[in-house]
Amino acid sequence: MGVQSAIAKLVEEAEQQVLERMWEPSSGDRALAFETVTGLSEAVGAVRDGEDLADIQRLAHLREALAALAITLARTHGRLAWFLAACIEALSPILHWRALPAGEAPAFGTTHPTPEQLADAEDALRDLAAALNRIAAVEPDSGSTGLGGR
Repeated sequence: MGVQSAIAKLVEEAEQQVLERMWEPSSGDRALAFETVTGLSEAVGAVRDGEDLADIQRLAHLREALAALAITLARTHGRLAWFLAACIEALSPILHWRALPAGEAPAFGTTHPTPEQLADAEDALRDLAAALNRIAAVEPDSGSTGLGGR
């Protein structure tokens, strides 16, 4: 299973919990979700049409996105924390990737990702940002979940 499909399953679960009102994001959850969307967008942004970034730049952007998630995780608790922790775990292959050649020396178990793996992780983070944006839009007690635009 790729990173994007793992994130898709977690997003589906989170949105189902919101729809069923098992998770009613607090104003703090919504604010943190929105801040995280900003961090993810700054890191991976929209698909860069025609712009070829070097693998080292793409990997740096992916790690910046993970950092944004980790910072939010450190600032929250409850369902938002559980959701973000599961997403970070699903994104953990990023932590095992390297862009520089290892040569003959040991490389701490890192591997060079394929272009497809990089794209999969970038797309997963964009999907996660979109889901967090929908969660941030949830209005408490209004009857509107904000998830209808899926």
